[in-house]
Amino acid sequence: MDFDLLINIIISNWHIILLFFIVAVLYSSVGFGGGSSYLAILALTLTGIAYTQIRSTALLCNIIVVSGNVLLFHKQKLYHWKKVIPLVLFSVPLAFLGGYLRISQTFFFVLLGFTLLFAAITMWVSKRIVSKNDATKELSLTKNVSYGGVIGFISGMVGIGGGIFLAPLLHLTHWNVPKKIAATASFFILVNSTSGLIGQYTNPDFVIDWNLTSVLLIVVFIGGQIGSRFSNRFFTPSQLKKATAILIAFVSIRILIKYLF
Repeated sequence: MDFDLLINIIISNWHIILLFFIVAVLYSSVGFGGGSSYLAILALTLTGIAYTQIRSTALLCNIIVVSGNVLLFHKQKLYHWKKVIPLVLFSVPLAFLGGYLRISQTFFFVLLGFTLLFAAITMWVSKRIVSKNDATKELSLTKNVSYGGVIGFISGMVGIGGGIFLAPLLHLTHWNVPKKIAATASFFILVNSTSGLIGQYTNPDFVIDWNLTSVLLIVVFIGGQIGSRFSNRFFTPSQLKKATAILIAFVSIRILIKYLF
């Protein structure tokens, strides 16, 4: 990419680039990649762009953001692998299958909007959050595998990492403390975004504009690094939960307004 083309891309898409940066900072601060918001931004701001390109761009940005999160969480020893592995055991192959399938754009956004709104409300109204000193629950292997598999399939199909579905479920079942749930969501997003992207790549309809996407990847990498470090310094467990709910609700409402009204 030559310098003149780069400047033209930045000038023409500065609002998209700025929004991607903000989303990366906010979502990485609660352990997410921001895939759902990237999808919404591209769908609401770009006309004439292929739906398959929107999904692939969102997944690539997801991977860039959460890769930094996963490394940071691993250094902090926040992964309980005996609990994490069952969640991704079936989610990875099913995310690949979901990424390969074709669904209509309108159906996707309406389904995503309602699902995210339900998740946001559920997280906000739940009366307590697991603290550092609370006992956490051990879910059965069957439940962990089932939850991960279903979420992985849906995530691959719609083009997100699945953390935005997984985190509320883990909070409500008191699966672990908030920091470890955020870490688990990041890892879940990373492996399922990668698997879903590979599934999309094998689809004959796969297409992507590397000129704009390359700029967005750099922007979300910087935003993700800032957000993950901001979270670990300033957010309490309760604030992590509330911030997650607000972000999910914002995205869902924007999507439903766009595709229902």
